[in-house]
Amino acid sequence: MSDAQTPTVQIVDNAAANRYEAIIGSELAGFAEYIRTKQLIAFVHTEVNPGYEGQGIGAALVRSSLNEARAAGLAVLPVCPFYAGWIARHPEYQALVYSGKSKVSD
Repeated sequence: MSDAQTPTVQIVDNAAANRYEAIIGSELAGFAEYIRTKQLIAFVHTEVNPGYEGQGIGAALVRSSLNEARAAGLAVLPVCPFYAGWIARHPEYQALVYSGKSKVSD
C-alpha cells in the first residue's frame, strides 16, 4: 500500500472508556484498552476492525499511546501481546517498560 492510500488516523485518549481510539473520518478503526494508575499504564487489549487491518492502525495506537505515557512519566506494562511484540521491535520504547522490581526494606 502506498502512502497515497494510507488513511489519516487520529488517535484519541477516551479516558472515560479507558482506551485509546483510532479514528478514521468518523469511524472507529481500532482501540487499545488500558488500566491506568498514577505511576503505571497497563495495555491489556488491542483490537483493529477487520476492514482496517494491515494499514498500520495498531502501530499508530501503540506509538501514540507510548509517546503520551513517556510525556506523562508513566511506566508501561504491555500485557497485550501486540504491545509487547511492538515494543520488542522498537528499542527506543523499551525503557518505558515496567521492570517489576519492588523496593523491599530490611
